[in-house]
Amino acid sequence: MLSGRRLDLADPSPFDIEITDIAHGLARVARWNGQTHGDHAFSVAQHSVLVVEIAVLLAPAMPAADRMAALLHDAPEYVIGDMISPFKALVAGEYKAVEARLLAAIHLRFGLPAERRAELSRAIKAADKIAAFHEATRLAGFSSAEATSFFGRPRGIEAGKLPLDPWPTAVAQQRFLSLFEELAAAMGTAALSR
Repeated sequence: MLSGRRLDLADPSPFDIEITDIAHGLARVARWNGQTHGDHAFSVAQHSVLVVEIAVLLAPAMPAADRMAALLHDAPEYVIGDMISPFKALVAGEYKAVEARLLAAIHLRFGLPAERRAELSRAIKAADKIAAFHEATRLAGFSSAEATSFFGRPRGIEAGKLPLDPWPTAVAQQRFLSLFEELAAAMGTAALSR
């Protein structure tokens, strides 16, 4: 990693994880394999910020720790990249195991339980699907019917109120880090962010 850390994918340690590495990597990983409209790729960092925004719209009283889990829901992709869903389904077993180990280490590093409770996982998945629907239809060329078949039709969250214009890499990285710092401070774990 750029921080100088070395991360063992077979046995990731929370001590080898830095938020600056995560933000840097996610700002450079393109959603939809880069097959989106705009001058910039729609990054996983921007998607992560979007998922938090949607999660809070769905549950305005969501605690900071739950918002942090939403922000970090795709954090393993800073190391393993973002695979499109059909390909993930083909290689599901070991990929999912590596992803789960990384996410558990990331959670522990930033003061979250290694595993999310089922209710929180469902809330994050709901926000993630809404984000994916709007990304698909606004950026990736999907028809509404096609996106609905993959992600369901979002109710109550309109695309016009969401940050869907792709951000430049530096902006995505900074906005991800700023939201992380805000949530870490709200959780009382600002020291973990350094």
